[in-house]
Amino acid sequence: MLTRLHNRAWVTPALIINALSMLAGCCASSRTHVDHAKLAAAIADPARTPAFVARDPARHPLEELTFFGVAPSMTVVELWPGGGYWTEILGPYLAPKGHYTVALQTMGDVEDTAKWHERVTAQGARFGTINETKLGAGEYDIAPPGSADLVLTFRNLHNWMKGGYAEQTLAACFTALKPGGIFGIEEHRGSNDTPQDKQAKSGYVRQDYAIALAEKAGFKLIGQSELNANPKDTKNWPGGVWTLPPTLSQKEVDRDKYLAIGEADNFILKFQKPAN
Repeated sequence: MLTRLHNRAWVTPALIINALSMLAGCCASSRTHVDHAKLAAAIADPARTPAFVARDPARHPLEELTFFGVAPSMTVVELWPGGGYWTEILGPYLAPKGHYTVALQTMGDVEDTAKWHERVTAQGARFGTINETKLGAGEYDIAPPGSADLVLTFRNLHNWMKGGYAEQTLAACFTALKPGGIFGIEEHRGSNDTPQDKQAKSGYVRQDYAIALAEKAGFKLIGQSELNANPKDTKNWPGGVWTLPPTLSQKEVDRDKYLAIGEADNFILKFQKPAN
C-alpha cells in the first residue's frame, strides 16, 4: 500500500515507520539530556555546605556531571557518598523527576556516614526521596538488577581495593545497570612508573589498572576526561594522597606547600554496560 502526501510524494508504510522511529528516538534523547540550567541551579543553591562549595573549583561538578550525562529523569545510584558533596547536588537535581539511591558504606568512616545522614535530614525537603542501600564486603545489593541508568562513584575505588572487594563491587555495578547504562568513576591517579599496589594503600590507582578492572566486570570504556587532572601532584607524598588537600594529613608540616599543590591528580572514566 502507498500513501500520497500533499500530492507531491508517495510514501510506503516502511518509510512512515522509519520516520516514527526517528521521532521516538529524538523524544527518548530529550528525556536523557542533561538540563544544564537545573544542574547549575543545584550547584549554586545557597543551602549547600560552604566547605563543599569551596571545593567546586577543584572538583568541577557541573562539567563532571555533564560528562557523565546525568539527566533529571534518570535512575542514579551513587556509591559511598561520603559526607554528601555530590548528594547536595544530585538530590535536588533528581528529586522532581528522577530516582536517586545511595549505597552507604557498611564499615570504615562511620563519622562521614553520620554527617551524611545529618545533612539529608536537615535538608530533606530539597532532596526529595533518597533510597538507601548498603555496600561493603559481602554486601553488594546496591540496587535491583537492571534498574539503574547511571552508577557513579567518586574517589572510592582505592578503598574497595584495600578491602579486597573491588572486583565484586564493580560486578555489582554491572548487575545494577540497565543494558546500555553508564558507570562513571573518578579516582586518584597513580603513577605509571610504579607497579600498582593491589591494596592501593597510598590512595592512588593507576588509570590502566582501573580500566582493566572495569573491563573485567564487563564494561566498555567510552570516555575519559582530564577535568580534575593536576600535574603538580607527584604522588610520592609521606602520607599518601591524604597528604594533599582537603585532608592535609601532615597537619602543619609543609601546609602551605600542599595547599599550593591542591587536590590530587584525578582521572575520570565513563564506561557503558553493553546493550546486548
